[in-house]
Amino acid sequence: MANPHQAQLQKISFAGLLVTLGIIYGDIGTSPLYVMSAIMGSEPINAEIVKGGISCIFWTLTLQTTIKYVILTLRADNKGEGGIFSLFTLVKRTKFKWLVVPAIIGGSALLADGIITPPISVSAAIEGLKYFNPHLNTVPIVIGIIFALFFIQQFGTSLIGKFFGPMMMVWFLMLGVLGVWQLSNDWSVLSSLNPYYAYRLLETHPNGYLVLGAVFLCTTGAEALYSDLGHCGKQNIRISWIFVKTMLVLNYFGQGAWLIAHEGQVLTAFKTPNPFYTIMPESFLPYGIIIATCAAIIASQALISGSFTLINEAMRLNFWPKVMVKYPTQLKGQIYIPSINWLLMLGCIGIVLYFRESSFMEAAYGLAIILCMLMTTTLLNFYMHMKRYSQLFIYFIITIYVVIELSFLIANLSKFKHGGWITLMIATGLILVMTIWYLAKKIRQRYVDLVKLSDHVKKLVDLSGDESIPKYATHLVYMTGANNPDEIESKVIYSILQKRPKRADIYWFVHVDVMDEPYRMEYKVRHIATDDIIRVDFRIGFRVAPRINLMFRKVVEDLVQNKEVDITSRYDSLNKNNIIGDFKFVVLEKYLSIENELPFFEKVILNAYFLLKRFSISEAKAFGLDSSSVKIEKFPMIINPPKDLNLVRVE
Repeated sequence: MANPHQAQLQKISFAGLLVTLGIIYGDIGTSPLYVMSAIMGSEPINAEIVKGGISCIFWTLTLQTTIKYVILTLRADNKGEGGIFSLFTLVKRTKFKWLVVPAIIGGSALLADGIITPPISVSAAIEGLKYFNPHLNTVPIVIGIIFALFFIQQFGTSLIGKFFGPMMMVWFLMLGVLGVWQLSNDWSVLSSLNPYYAYRLLETHPNGYLVLGAVFLCTTGAEALYSDLGHCGKQNIRISWIFVKTMLVLNYFGQGAWLIAHEGQVLTAFKTPNPFYTIMPESFLPYGIIIATCAAIIASQALISGSFTLINEAMRLNFWPKVMVKYPTQLKGQIYIPSINWLLMLGCIGIVLYFRESSFMEAAYGLAIILCMLMTTTLLNFYMHMKRYSQLFIYFIITIYVVIELSFLIANLSKFKHGGWITLMIATGLILVMTIWYLAKKIRQRYVDLVKLSDHVKKLVDLSGDESIPKYATHLVYMTGANNPDEIESKVIYSILQKRPKRADIYWFVHVDVMDEPYRMEYKVRHIATDDIIRVDFRIGFRVAPRINLMFRKVVEDLVQNKEVDITSRYDSLNKNNIIGDFKFVVLEKYLSIENELPFFEKVILNAYFLLKRFSISEAKAFGLDSSSVKIEKFPMIINPPKDLNLVRVE
């Protein structure tokens, strides 16, 4: 559940609206930096293309961003949280198990295309400097900004985050004012509000669909808007969107008015080939570049934070290998994942070095994100059925958005050869990793050897009181994956009784159950044998990192306070001085045994899984356990041993 501070921000207030501007709209808010230049390209300015392009932008922002995401998709919140994985956790309760497919594809596509967001935003902003020096090489500046941005992630962004809202307010006001200033010279461009201009462009212009691929860039941030729902609440997003959309539309129309006034010319003939900067008064241009760069950095920060959240959710849902998660500040929901941070940074710098200019990035941007939008539409369809929306309404809405998004997909396919293959290749790699991890977990669960705990309770109690065996620990804690509290893995029993008899005063079995709710934090205690065996079940949300060390300590404190357990050491010398007994955690890690006869597909998946596991952190670190009190025991995973061993005894 959200903390009081977060709940306060989700209420409709000026502070909430300001925070929303700083967190939600970075990506979609910086699109005026590059959309119109992408539409015009290097061709002579054509008034028909300008009006048709602006009409497409307005109706894309209306149909795709406003109606689909702001009005409809924001309804699909999971206890106030949004994003494709949150939507998946809502619909996975249905009988359609294959819905994991659109979830994995959508999450991977969102991560992959996000690698272009910082480079294209920062590059487009910095390229305004070419107005003063046309031969300026902006690549080192862009790389420097991107490196600094990723470097500061490890320290947290709570301090600079306070300036995001006011800065984005300045940015959007600047967009609106510049747009109105240009519109005052030619109000006729407002006729582009008529969707006929969009229809005419797509129907009659030979490159209409290519223009549609550029138009799509105006709404690429809509998916990120949904993902960040939990930070601000749907009402703050909906109200602030009225202001944001108005400012965006005014700026697009202002750029359109300027372009029509220069019909027949090519953008490359101007000091800067970007209409966003050409509509600025020359005296204001340095300030405009600074404001645009700040907005681009904020957009990049939102993307980075969103990527951390997405990977954290993927880990909780068993879609991604366990990686180190850090908490740079006390701000709820703010996490830092070092491996993802540096991989993203390398990806962004690689994009800058490969494309060098924002105009080339525009030609590749958007191909993967439209796949994510199609996957969201697929999951939204099942969500609306689950919520018993009108069948007629569902079919009408889904048909409209499938047609729109397939049209955008077809238009964006032309970007494949211009660099779109890069994001698709990255997305494919991410899909492969998520699929392997998910399927391997399913295969392992299918072959887990569980035994009845009741059959071994007396053995454990007897072992606990057997003084002929040296005491292993006062409190011995095992992590168990058995969902049923009446069962336990046979390997746990083997570890305690046979591998090396481990005598302890109290045996604890701890199970972590990841719930479909985002921030649920509950626990349940079951006393299996008084003063000898205790089971603790944690129920935590898919956005909560399992910091079991801290959580278990809290459980023990509660049990001691309720006088349900005595944790004082049982050693006589320590007991009379009220010294607390030691706690020892045992984590069982499996490796694939060579003694398996597996189907080819399962063998490939499991081999790939254990290869990926080498790059992930240990189970102990994944559970947030203190390494000084943890024992790792490795067991061979024998799923399907050879049936016949033709070994013959001879005399």
